[in-house]
Amino acid sequence: MSTHKGIEFEPGLFPGHPRGLPILFFTEMWERFSYYGMRALLILFMTGTTISENPGLGFDVVTAGAIYGLYASMVYLLALPGGWVADQLWGQRKAVFVGGCIIASGHFSMAVPTQFTFFLGLILIVIGTGLLKPNVSSVVADLYPEGGAKRDAGFSIFYMGINVGAFAGPLLCGALGEGFDWQWLSFAGNWHLGFSLAGIGMVLGLIQFRLGYRSLGNAGKLRTDKTPEAVARLGRRFYGIFAAVVLALVAYGYLVSNGTISIALPDIAQYLAYVILGIIGLYFIYVIFYGGHTRDEVKKVVVIFWLFLLAALFWSGFEQAGSSLNIFARDYTDRTLGSWEYAASWLQSVNALFIVVLAPVFAWFWVWLANRNANPSVPMKFALGLIGLAAGFFVIAWGAANATPDSPVSASWLIVMYFLHTVGELALSPVGLSAMTKLAPRNRISQMMGVWFVAAALGNLIAGLVAGQLEGLEPSPLYMRVAVIIGGGGLIALLVSPFMKRLTGDVK
Repeated sequence: MSTHKGIEFEPGLFPGHPRGLPILFFTEMWERFSYYGMRALLILFMTGTTISENPGLGFDVVTAGAIYGLYASMVYLLALPGGWVADQLWGQRKAVFVGGCIIASGHFSMAVPTQFTFFLGLILIVIGTGLLKPNVSSVVADLYPEGGAKRDAGFSIFYMGINVGAFAGPLLCGALGEGFDWQWLSFAGNWHLGFSLAGIGMVLGLIQFRLGYRSLGNAGKLRTDKTPEAVARLGRRFYGIFAAVVLALVAYGYLVSNGTISIALPDIAQYLAYVILGIIGLYFIYVIFYGGHTRDEVKKVVVIFWLFLLAALFWSGFEQAGSSLNIFARDYTDRTLGSWEYAASWLQSVNALFIVVLAPVFAWFWVWLANRNANPSVPMKFALGLIGLAAGFFVIAWGAANATPDSPVSASWLIVMYFLHTVGELALSPVGLSAMTKLAPRNRISQMMGVWFVAAALGNLIAGLVAGQLEGLEPSPLYMRVAVIIGGGGLIALLVSPFMKRLTGDVK
C-alpha cells in the first residue's frame, strides 16, 4: 500500500487508484442494477393484463407511457435539490447512503401487489435516486483532489460499473419478473419478485458502501463555512418545505383518486413539459440579457441553450428504449432461441453491452482525429449523435413495417437499432457535461450542470408521451415519424454547427 497526500493507494482490483474507488464502483453498479432492472419491467408491468398467472396493472399504453415519462423525468429533476442537500446539509457521503436506503425501500414497496404501494415505490425511488445519483460521482471526484489524467481514468473505471449494472439488471430482474422457459427449467414469472431483486441489489450496494467508509477517507464529507447552528436552521427550513410538498402531493393524489380532480396523467405530463420549457426559456433570457456577462460569455451561453435543445431532442428518442421499444420487444419481436423464449426485458441490456465494447473505440477515435486536427466540434458531435439515433429509428421502422403479434420480426432489428443508438449516444452524451463546464461562465458552472439534467428530464418526459401513441398508431409509422423529426433536427444541427463552433471561441 502507498499513500500520496493523505490518499491511500494499493494494488488490487484497480491498481494505482484510491482504495475508495472499488467501494464507489460497486455502489454505483448495484444502484444501476436496481434502476435498470426495475425500469426494464416497469412499462411491461403497467400494461400487463390483470387476468393471468402473473397479473399486471392493466393500464392502457397512453396512461402507462405518461407514468413512465413522469417517473423518469423526475429522477433527473430531483438530482438538482439532491445536490443542494448534499452541498448544504449532509455532505455527499450521507446523501448517497440515505438515498440508497430510500431507493431500496421503494423497490420493496413495489414488491407488494397493490396500486398504492406501486406508486409509493415510484415516488421513493425518485427521491432516493435524486439524492444518490448526482452525489456518488462527486465522491469519486473527491478521491482525486489533484484532478488530471488520473481522475479521468478513475471516472472511466467508475462508469464501467454503471454499464455492468445496467447490463445485469434487466437480465436477472427480467428473468424473475417476466419468467422464462428453458427446456429443463421454467418459471411463470412474478413481477413483484423482479422488483424485490432490484431492491436486494440496492441493499448489497449499501452494505459494501457502509463497510467501506474508512476507505473513503474524508471524501464526500460535508464542507461548509456555515456554523453548525446555521446548518441546523437551514435544515429545519428545508425539512419544513419538503414536508409541505409531500402533504400537497398526498392531498392531490387523494383528490384525484376520489374523482374530485379529473385531470388525467397524460395531461399532467404534457403540462409539465410546457412548464420545463418555459422555465428554461426564461432562465436563458435572464442569463443572456440580464446576467451581467461579457460578450464572449453570452455567445457561449447561446451555444449551451442550443445544446440543451439538441440533448432534449436526443433523449426524447433514446429513452424510448424503456417504453415503446420495450413494448415492441414484447408484442412484435420473435424472442426464441432454439426451443426456448427469453424475456422481452433482456433486450434492454443490449445498449449497455454495446457501450462497454464501443466506448474504448470512440475514446481512441477522438484522440486519433485530434492528433490530425480533425476532431469534430462539440456542436458537430451533437449533430452526429442525433443522426445516429435517427438512423436507428429508420431501421426499426423498416423492420416493424410487416410486424404483427401473430407474425413477429427477428430481434436482430432491435439489436441493429440499439447499435446505432449507442453510436449516437457515444457521440453526444460523454461530451455533454464536459461541454457544460467548459462553456459556462465561471459563476454559473453548477447551474449549467443542472441544465444538462433538465434536458434529460425533458427528453424522458417526451419519450413517455411519444410511447403513449402506440395506443392508436402502429409501430412502423410511429417510429418513422420519430426518425424524421430527430433526423431533421440532426440535419439542422449539422448545418448550424459551423456557426455554433465560431460562438464557442477557443473552447475545444
